Amino acid sequence: MTTFLSRELREGLAAARKLAQKRSSRLRIEVGGKTYPVLRVWDSGFAMDLDDAPHLRGLVDLYDGGKHLSQCLIVASETQDDEMWFDFKRSTPVADRAALDFARDEAAPVALIERS
Repeated sequence: MTTFLSRELREGLAAARKLAQKRSSRLRIEVGGKTYPVLRVWDSGFAMDLDDAPHLRGLVDLYDGGKHLSQCLIVASETQDDEMWFDFKRSTPVADRAALDFARDEAAPVALIERS
């Protein structure tokens, strides 16, 4: 049995794999009102398809579907196969409420109930 695949077949398989990875990923970045799909994210950066990735630099917002994950300061680092890799210089998670400037007491009342 032979394991030889023609060049056209290898390119077709690679294109199908790339398309499936794009469709399955809900990750995206938003910068300047434009949205770009993200293939993978790791602790120190993320990867985008080389065809879709401009040489981004600066502040971007990272989303998972409609959920805002973080605000990141990025720089393009290298190309690997058909991907452009970006490194985080800073990645700040987005909180759903304002940060407290003081320590909250565990036994503090949650609400005030008045007697009628």
